[in-house]
Amino acid sequence: MNLKMIMALVSDEKTEAIIDAARQAGATGATVITSVRGEGLKPEKTFMGLDLTAQRDVVLFLVAEPKAREILETISAAGKFDEEPGAGIAIQFEIEDAVGMTTQAPTIMHEIEEGI
Repeated sequence: MNLKMIMALVSDEKTEAIIDAARQAGATGATVITSVRGEGLKPEKTFMGLDLTAQRDVVLFLVAEPKAREILETISAAGKFDEEPGAGIAIQFEIEDAVGMTTQAPTIMHEIEEGI
């Protein structure tokens, strides 16, 4: 089974655009973890003890390995990761094995079997 996990860390207003772009590039679904916090090179300032950082989401995609790079680049462009500071980042991991895929996503299983 040749799978990759793409994890995107994005501001919550970009989440839907990221998911839509990934679907257009071949992703069959996503898992969103909402209301996470992160900190970049420069810590965000606070005002009277209130945190001024924007909401961020973690978006996870389990994709067929041959499509992973294209999906990664597509969501980067959609989220303007390389253009806007703090827009987000995306990384990919190799997945050694997974279960539950045959009933959850027949399309991805077909792509894996066909080497698409």
